[in-house]
Amino acid sequence: MKTRIAPTPSGYLHAGNGAAFVLAWRLAREAGGKVLLRIDDLDAERMRPEYVEDIFASLRWLGVDWDEGPRDPVDLQRRWSQHLRMADHAAMVRQLREGGHLYACTCSRKEVAARTGTGLYDGHCSGRGLPMDLPGRAWRLRMPRDGHAEWRTWPDGAVRQFRLHLPDPVVRQRDGRPAYQIASLCDDVRFGISLVVRGEDLLPSTGIQQHVAALLGIGSFRQALFLHHPLVLDEQGRKRSKSQGAASLRALRLQGGDPAGIHQLARALLERALAPG
Repeated sequence: MKTRIAPTPSGYLHAGNGAAFVLAWRLAREAGGKVLLRIDDLDAERMRPEYVEDIFASLRWLGVDWDEGPRDPVDLQRRWSQHLRMADHAAMVRQLREGGHLYACTCSRKEVAARTGTGLYDGHCSGRGLPMDLPGRAWRLRMPRDGHAEWRTWPDGAVRQFRLHLPDPVVRQRDGRPAYQIASLCDDVRFGISLVVRGEDLLPSTGIQQHVAALLGIGSFRQALFLHHPLVLDEQGRKRSKSQGAASLRALRLQGGDPAGIHQLARALLERALAPG
């Protein structure tokens, strides 16, 4: 077994992040498997040095170790940044384009929200036949309209089917950078990840990435196991977001808090994920 911990340095990590990382780490260690630390740092506009530092400090505080990946912020920039693998990401996008699976889109998030009221893309540009190579155009992937997705689930490896709303995702951004769905899939394939642990909010991402893997014949990702755990919610019942304040792991560390509470939360996430129904 090989799993990964994949934080994004766009804010200070919170308890939900910490519990998810502990859960992935525990599953790998209990199975005698390996852990990769993959820091998803493609979004340079939101990345801050203090957020990168927080990732390493939080993992050390939690007692989470890893077998592969950067040892510190300097090592991240020198050897492990996603920016160093962008040629591989771009090659995957080219394969999708050559297969006729992509189309150009000029819609902004504001325009999509104004049309739909939800922010979920409505396929507005899918039939317009816009030229792909003009500046300022994103590339989107055509998704099946039936919303059907399937993948192998942890722990038994059984193939389970899901009905999901899967709007056509952006796979190349307006500035030419690969989008999250491509970078994440490409890196999981590159590093041989066989268990993906992620939140229930990323069920659509798994469906999209499984579709890309099927289109490109990436059998290793199709054989990987997936565990989607419940989210850790805030006091108002909303999904936690990365925090500058008292809800962050950083604040808990500075207050001399005990990481045992995060480990207990990880066990609770696993129990809830495996509960019937």
